[in-house]
Amino acid sequence: MARLSDVIEKFIKSLLEESEGELELQRNELADYFECAPSQINYVLATRFSVSHGYYIESRRGGGGYIRIVCLDVDKNNFLHYLVSEGIGSRITEHDALHIVQRLLEQNYIAPKSAGLIKSAITDKAIGIPSTLKDTIRANILKSMITAVMAWQGK
Repeated sequence: MARLSDVIEKFIKSLLEESEGELELQRNELADYFECAPSQINYVLATRFSVSHGYYIESRRGGGGYIRIVCLDVDKNNFLHYLVSEGIGSRITEHDALHIVQRLLEQNYIAPKSAGLIKSAITDKAIGIPSTLKDTIRANILKSMITAVMAWQGK
């Protein structure tokens, strides 16, 4: 059985598809619909609809408050340049790195085999060193692999 967070994510993504990439929601109405606390909606938005996942969230609290979710539709080359130069940064957790690779795969920026290769190279298990250095090394590996894969696919 799917977790509630997964169900909420799938529901929001289906609404985004129907609305062509931009959606306004009421947090409390969504919480009522799923019979959960508004904090559960906040959790899903924060963990599944971040910039690294390819979404922009605008929130306004209060009586007339809303949540606007926008699916970022960016030029492939600009997005990849942004990821390598600024988006990934000097350190990245395994969790965030895997989300970036998944986003690249979902947007057809990389092939499934490339995604699998990158994912296997950026896991904590693959980077078998003290944890204080893992995130820095992972960021460098991810940047290098994205750059290489994109160069290969461009040929």
